[in-house]
Amino acid sequence: QVQLVESGGGLVQAGGSLRLSCAASGRTLSNYAVGWFRQAPGKARAFVAVMSRSGARTYYADSVKGRFTISRDNAKNTVYLQMNSLSPEDTAAYYCAARRTGSSDSYFSLVLGYEYWGQGTQVTVSS
Repeated sequence: QVQLVESGGGLVQAGGSLRLSCAASGRTLSNYAVGWFRQAPGKARAFVAVMSRSGARTYYADSVKGRFTISRDNAKNTVYLQMNSLSPEDTAAYYCAARRTGSSDSYFSLVLGYEYWGQGTQVTVSS
């Protein structure tokens, strides 16, 4: 079992930055592909970014490409999401999730298949 806890959300003005953290316990995060997802009110949960188990591959939703960066600190067993140039459209609850993969370089953008989820952290961007 992997327990995931997100933090770092908050209220920020448009154009600002936030860094979200996803701290894991119970298992080593480098044994999993880790993704970030977000869910705005009344909308389905949507893919944001993912890092493969190896850490060598990352993939981003088109809407955040060039603005968001996913990274991992193995020593802290934590995955981060650096979010820059935020806009009101980025307002949502953000969730990290982990899943096992056959290949160390595999990554997945679908919500289905992620086994472990954090409780979420709210990001609100004001205009």
